Amino acid sequence: MKAVVMAGGEGTRLRPMTSSMPKPLLPVANRPIMEHVLRLLKKHGLTETVVTVQFLASLVKNYFGDGEELGMELTYANEEKPLGTAGSVKNAEEALKDDAFLVISGDALTDFDLTELVNFHKEKGALVTVCLTRVPNPLEFGITILDENGKVERFLEKPTWGQVFSDTVNTGIYVMEPEVFDYVEADVPVDWSGDVFPQLMKEGKPVYGYVAEGYWEDVGTHESYVKAQADVLEGKVDVDIDGFEISPGVWVAEGAEVHPDAVLRGPLYIGDYAKVEAGAEIREHTVVGSNVVVKSGAFLHRAVVHDNVYIGQHSNLRGCVIGKNTDIMRAARIEDGAVIGDECLIGEESIVQGNVRVYPFKTIEAGAFVNTSVIWESRGQAHLFGARGVSGILNVEITPELAVRLAGAYATTLKKGSTVTTARDHSRGARALKRAVISALQASAIEVRDLENVPLPVARQQTARGSAGGIMIRTTPGVPDSVDIMFFDERGADLSAGGQRKLDRVFARQEYRRAFPGEIGDLHFPSSVFDSYTGSLLRNVDTTGIAESGLKVVVDASNGSAGLVLPSLLGKLGVDSLTINPGLDESRPTESAEARRSGMVRLGEIVASARAAFGVRFDPVGERLSLVDEKGRIVEDDRALLVMLDLVAAERRSGRVALPVTTTRIAEQVAAYHGTQVAWTTTSPDDLTRVGAEDGTIFGGDGRGGFIVPEFSSVFDGTAAFVRLIGLVARTQLTLSQIDARIPRAHVLRRDLATPWAVKGLVMRRVVEEAGDRSVDTTDGVRVVEPDGRWVMVLPDPAEAVTHLWAEGPDDASAQALLDEWSAVVDSAGR
Repeated sequence: MKAVVMAGGEGTRLRPMTSSMPKPLLPVANRPIMEHVLRLLKKHGLTETVVTVQFLASLVKNYFGDGEELGMELTYANEEKPLGTAGSVKNAEEALKDDAFLVISGDALTDFDLTELVNFHKEKGALVTVCLTRVPNPLEFGITILDENGKVERFLEKPTWGQVFSDTVNTGIYVMEPEVFDYVEADVPVDWSGDVFPQLMKEGKPVYGYVAEGYWEDVGTHESYVKAQADVLEGKVDVDIDGFEISPGVWVAEGAEVHPDAVLRGPLYIGDYAKVEAGAEIREHTVVGSNVVVKSGAFLHRAVVHDNVYIGQHSNLRGCVIGKNTDIMRAARIEDGAVIGDECLIGEESIVQGNVRVYPFKTIEAGAFVNTSVIWESRGQAHLFGARGVSGILNVEITPELAVRLAGAYATTLKKGSTVTTARDHSRGARALKRAVISALQASAIEVRDLENVPLPVARQQTARGSAGGIMIRTTPGVPDSVDIMFFDERGADLSAGGQRKLDRVFARQEYRRAFPGEIGDLHFPSSVFDSYTGSLLRNVDTTGIAESGLKVVVDASNGSAGLVLPSLLGKLGVDSLTINPGLDESRPTESAEARRSGMVRLGEIVASARAAFGVRFDPVGERLSLVDEKGRIVEDDRALLVMLDLVAAERRSGRVALPVTTTRIAEQVAAYHGTQVAWTTTSPDDLTRVGAEDGTIFGGDGRGGFIVPEFSSVFDGTAAFVRLIGLVARTQLTLSQIDARIPRAHVLRRDLATPWAVKGLVMRRVVEEAGDRSVDTTDGVRVVEPDGRWVMVLPDPAEAVTHLWAEGPDDASAQALLDEWSAVVDSAGR
C-alpha cells in the first residue's frame, strides 16, 4: 500500500513562523513535523509515499529529497494552485490508481496505529475509512457520528457549540480505494469532508469511521505548536527523539556543549552542536535547536528556539517561539505567546510583549518596547558603522559572508588596480575573517599588501605609505567574542563620515564590482615592516636626553602585538627596561576591565619594587597605553591625558592641542598656563585625527589611553606616545607623581540612557529648549554651560539607541546633581 502526505497548506494561522517556511517543515523537538509523520509511515510499512506540495514546495522537496535518508521512496505531486484536500490527492491519481492508499496530513503530530486502521478498512470492505479521535474541544475540527457498525452517519465541519453533537473528530487521515477518484473532479478545488464524503454517503457507499487510540495534535496554532513540543518532551506521544537522555527528561543531541554550571530543569531538549554557557538556566518544555548559542545568565522557559539562534547574556524567553537565524541580544525579554520570525535582530534590553508577532527579517532596536506586531517595517535603525568600524559578535553578527560583502563594497569605492593594506590582531577569528576579506578584495581588482599580525598603529602607518586604504580586523576591546572590522583611508586614518556613507550605500545596494580574470589582484607580503616603523618613529620623535638620563621603565605588552615592536625599539632607545607579558596569546586577544585593572595593579607592584621611573601597559593591539607612576600608583586614563598635556605644553610653549569636547575644562587651564591653546573636537576619532594632522597641532588625546603624536602620526599610537613620554620625562627631570600633583582634580561623570531611535531628535530639541538662556555649544551634541561654569553634554549615539551624558562640576556631588537633572530631561522626552 502507498501513502499520500498532504504538505501543501500555507499554515496562515501560524504566521510569522510559516512566512518563510512551509508548515510541514516546522520543527517539533528539533525535527520537522512531516519527518515525524514519515517515520510513522515507515514504522507501519508504508515506505512508498507521494507528497502533495504547493506553498513553498521547493523547500519541502529540497529537505526530504527522494526519501533515501529515511529509507523511503518519495515522489512529489505539485499543485499549481490550491486544489483542496481532495483535489490535491486527485492530482496524484496516476501514482495511486492501482491499489488502496492511505492519506495523512504532513502537519499533524500523531502516533496512531496505522496498521490497525488499514486492517479495519479491509475487514469492513470500505471504500473510504475515516480515522477519528476524541478531543475535548471539537470546534476547530469536523465532527462525525457513527452507527453501531462503525459506518459514518453524519459529518459537520467546524461547528459552533450549538451544533456540537459529538466529540469524535476527523483527523484528516483516511484509507481509500482508488474508485474514490471517480467522485473528484480534476483541476478544481474539492474537499473530502465537504464535497466528496457527503456524495458518497448520499449514494450509500461504504464510508466507515475508525476511532483510533493514541496521540493526535493538529499543529495549526501557536498554542498547539508549543503544546506539541511539551507533549513530546513529556512522553505523551510515541516519537523518536534524536539525542541522549542524560537525566530524566533532559535530552541532549550529539555535539552539544552544555557547561556543568548551566541549570537544566527538564523535560527539555538541546539540539546538536548547541552551546549552553555557565549560568544559563533552561527550564521545562524548552526546545533549543541545532547550533544555538545560549549565553550566561539567559533564562528560557517553555521557549521553542529554532536553529542557528543566538541568545545573549541575561536575556529572558518565556513561552515564545524564535525563528531560525535570529539574534536575541543582551538582556532582551520576549514574553509568553510572542513569535519572532526568521532572521530577525532583537536589540539589547528590548521587550517584546506577549502575543506580539515579529515577521521575518525585522530589526527591533535596543531598548524598544514592542506591544504591537511588526509586519511591514523594522522597529529599529540599522547602522553599518559604529564607534570602532563595523563591529559585532563573531559568527553571529560578523560572519565570513558579511566580511566578503563588506570588503567587496569597500573595493568598489576604490579604483581598479588600487592597493589596500590588510592586517589583524593575533586572534583566530580575525585571522579567518581577514582571509575572506583578502579574497573579496582580489576578486574586485584590488592589489593587497598583507601585514598579517601587527599592532594597529603599524597597520595605519603602512597603509599611509602608498595604499589607497586599509582594513584591520581585531577583537573588540574588552569583548572577547566580538570583532571590529576597521576601514582606513589613504592616510591610515579611520574612514571619514562621508567615506562611511559611500561604503554603506554600495553595501546596501549590493552593487559590487567584479574583476575580469585578467584583473584579479595580486597578494604581497611586505618585509621589514617593524624595522621600517621603528626607524621612522625614532627619526621623527625627539629622544634627546634619554640615553643620558639613566631612566628605568617597566613595559607590559599585555601578550599582544605591541610586543612585536618593542625588542628592536627599546634597544635603539638605550633605556634600561623590563618587559613583561611579551608573548602572543591567541586565547586572550583582549581583556576584560577587571583583568586589565589587575594587570595594572601588578605592573604598579613591579615598578615600585624595581624603583623604575614609571610603567606603561599597552592594549593588545598597541593603540593605547595606561600609566603607572614611580610609586606604583595607577594614573587613571583621564589624569594621564592631563599629565601628558602638561609635559608637552611645558616643553613646546606654543601651538594647540586637540581634545574632544567631553574632556574636563581643567585641560584648558593646563594648556593656557603653558601658552598653548585647546582645539575642541567632536568625540569621533576621525575628527580628532583631522585636527591632529593640521599644522600647529602639538598633541592630541581622548582621555581613554589614546594619544596622538603629530610629529610622527595623526592617529592614536601607543608606541609613539611611549617614546615621546620617555623623552619628556628624561628632559623635564620631574616624576609623574610630581606632575600629577600640580594639576587640579577634575570631576567629570558620565551616564548612558536608552533612547529609541524615533525620539532621538525630540530629545535633542527638548535639551536645547530646556537650556533657555544658558550658553550652548553644539560642537558635538549639545553642551549646556551653567553661569557658574558647570556644564553638561548630551550626545546621541550614532550607532545605538542610546544617549550619552557627561557633566562636570567643582566636586562629584555637584556633577552628580547636574547629571541627574539632565537625565530627567532626556528621560521625559524619550517617553
